[in-house]
Amino acid sequence: MTPSEVCTAYLTAFATADPAAVVALVTDDFVNEHTAALGSGCVGRHEYAERLANFMASMPKLRYEIEEMVADGDRVCAAYTMHAHVNDRDVAVRGMMRFRVERELIAHRVDYWDSLVFQRQAGLV
Repeated sequence: MTPSEVCTAYLTAFATADPAAVVALVTDDFVNEHTAALGSGCVGRHEYAERLANFMASMPKLRYEIEEMVADGDRVCAAYTMHAHVNDRDVAVRGMMRFRVERELIAHRVDYWDSLVFQRQAGLV
């Protein structure tokens, strides 16, 4: 798979509601970074897998709609709209992920999204 195809598969896997499908697409030493105030990063496939199950359970109907993807070698950027159902409300938050792909797996991900937009839509503020 090309780096773009790996990243597309990764983002698409969230809609399965199966954390194992997502985790299967990251390296053992995967780095997960978040820039939003509500985000929390981690390092390692094992740690990511433990966190991902809770995250996905808290975000029913989670899916990423890819708006645009740009690739340069092993680097990929994907603009997205994240959709989910939180607190009996539909949420749609735009963001961007930056990826580095190694051996057809994601080695590093940086996620940029507006946590205040999420909180407002989810009725948290």
